[in-house]
Amino acid sequence: LLPLLLAVPSSAQNGAAAAAPGFDPIAFFTGRTIGAGRLKISLRRARAVDVQGEGRVAADGTLILRQTVEEAGRDPRRREWRIRQIAPGRFAGTLTDATGPVVGEMEGSRLKLSYPMKGGMRAVQWIEAAPDGRSARNRMRVSRLGVVVARLDETIRRIGA
Repeated sequence: LLPLLLAVPSSAQNGAAAAAPGFDPIAFFTGRTIGAGRLKISLRRARAVDVQGEGRVAADGTLILRQTVEEAGRDPRRREWRIRQIAPGRFAGTLTDATGPVVGEMEGSRLKLSYPMKGGMRAVQWIEAAPDGRSARNRMRVSRLGVVVARLDETIRRIGA
């Protein structure tokens, strides 16, 4: 469960800015990002989570985001997101931690990502851009049979140009 819960997402293609004024997920996650947050799993103490990401856009417009996830008390692990815009404000892709497709939707300056996970769990993430355009807040809820079993609250920052 723990390795699957550590998320920061990504999104889509160059046209994403038109779908949501003020937040272009592809531009935000292209280049280097860092995330720092707290993961709270039911009946356990909250743990620090740090994520380092490197994103690039493939020729077909797919965002490829490779991340290293470090959770307090665990070995670092790597994962990869592949997400592209399929319609204005709509995204589809994959995540190495997911057991099925990643689906994304823009709602104003927020990106909602959802995907199935091992053990019959479902993750829903909301990534909301900050007014500075250089940071975003990621809130994730993981549920099983409709009951929330884990929460992640994370701040993601763009690094460099």
